[in-house]
Amino acid sequence: MAAAHRGVPDGEARPGRTATAGRATTPAEAAAAPGTRAGSAGPTMRVWSASAPAPGRAVNEDLVFRFGPLVGVLDGATVPEGFATGCVHSPAWYVRHLAARIGLAAAARPAATLVSTLAAAILAVRADHGADCDLDHPGTPSSTVCLLRESGGEADWLVLCDSPLVLDVGGRVRAVTDDRLEQAVADLRRTASTLPAGPGDDPVSRFRRAVTVQRQRMNRTHGYWVAAADPDAAYHALTGTEPLRGPGGLRRAALLTDGASCAVEQFGLFDWAGLLDLVAAEGPGALLDRVRAAERDRPDRLRRHKATDDASVVLCEFGPGRATASPPTGS
Repeated sequence: MAAAHRGVPDGEARPGRTATAGRATTPAEAAAAPGTRAGSAGPTMRVWSASAPAPGRAVNEDLVFRFGPLVGVLDGATVPEGFATGCVHSPAWYVRHLAARIGLAAAARPAATLVSTLAAAILAVRADHGADCDLDHPGTPSSTVCLLRESGGEADWLVLCDSPLVLDVGGRVRAVTDDRLEQAVADLRRTASTLPAGPGDDPVSRFRRAVTVQRQRMNRTHGYWVAAADPDAAYHALTGTEPLRGPGGLRRAALLTDGASCAVEQFGLFDWAGLLDLVAAEGPGALLDRVRAAERDRPDRLRRHKATDDASVVLCEFGPGRATASPPTGS
């Protein structure tokens, strides 16, 4: 079964802190606990989440977090076997530190834009690395970012790389997807298909060449953007704001890593509205269970080189405040 986390009663929380089963934790503590679920920090937003590593893996390189009105998911880039990173730290270390730094940046400047908050966090993690890390190395640890923040009568969002956001605004569902990584990979495949075969032209060799070229396109114009060591990447994120009040207001949102969004993008189990309905009705863990079954039963639909992946989903619901947030059935 996928990891799932029940909600706790709504309560007060300050920016940079999250209420977890009645205990206040620091951003660093919350970031060290992927999948933590908290009750609403205000009168309208209620949050549920699930996060699970790929089957057979002990380490989850995804991370779910909440700091007061700000929720997010991160997906650390797995390093293929045999590739150097120039860094002594793992993707899991990077996402934990990035989440903690996002929380601290949001606490220090709660009125700042999400772009500014993310840029400050990336810069702070750069300093966390230390002198033993070559942060100019193309394999330096990196992560996707998907953020949603309740702010008065509005909700701000940010999407960087392939961790999409699904929004139900006034009953109309749409997905915010950053497809620049997918486009870069597709370009690489087209280029590779035109090259003549030569010595060592086996699948492993082709994969290694593709990864090498993909790394060279990270955080470059005409490439793709991801949180790594360059804070400028934050300014290339997709961003927006949705109203929370009135008939055209934001009702529900789901933040996903690609290990969960593949239910739509690869396996075609639902459309985006169907995914959001499932998560709202049966809980985030139900989506992860569906993905695991599809990975097992329909491997021909996979487009990634990994048979399974870490998977995370956060459900946010908006409406009148209540004393106790009831989790969706089965979450």
